[in-house]
Amino acid sequence: MIVTLRKLVPEDAGELLSLQHRLDLESSFMLLEPEERQTGIQKVEEMIEGFVEAETSILIGAEADGRLAGFMSARGGSVNRNRHTAYIVIGILQQFQGMGIGSGLFRELDTWALGSGIGRLELSVMTHNQRALALYTKSGFEIEGTKRKALRVDGQWVDEYYMSKILD
Repeated sequence: MIVTLRKLVPEDAGELLSLQHRLDLESSFMLLEPEERQTGIQKVEEMIEGFVEAETSILIGAEADGRLAGFMSARGGSVNRNRHTAYIVIGILQQFQGMGIGSGLFRELDTWALGSGIGRLELSVMTHNQRALALYTKSGFEIEGTKRKALRVDGQWVDEYYMSKILD
């Protein structure tokens, strides 16, 4: 299988939206529940355009054999005091997990961040998401703290770790 990592463009909106819907269905680790995502293609095009135009944000797609298998977004701070930070969201379809795509996305992110003046990357992750925790730790992230009762999933409270990576 050939995996290609690239910045997404507005023309990718339909495929990205389809990927996000699939991720919502197959993973309880994503923020939105199935059927909760109400965004249309035009809104996704506008969102992608926002990433393209922003100096401190990036949206990377991972294509496996020509189809979108995952994505990573980094949204940078919007004011002088937090412009050096970027908040990360990542999603990879289950069938493509464990194949190095996540590590590749983080390597791409690091290269971009260092060239964009980003010195701090941050994310949150459900404390029981062992696979993601392993990827994030391997990618240099450290747990800064626990957000107790951060989410309610299937009627149960879920804690999240807040993690960060400081780039030198």
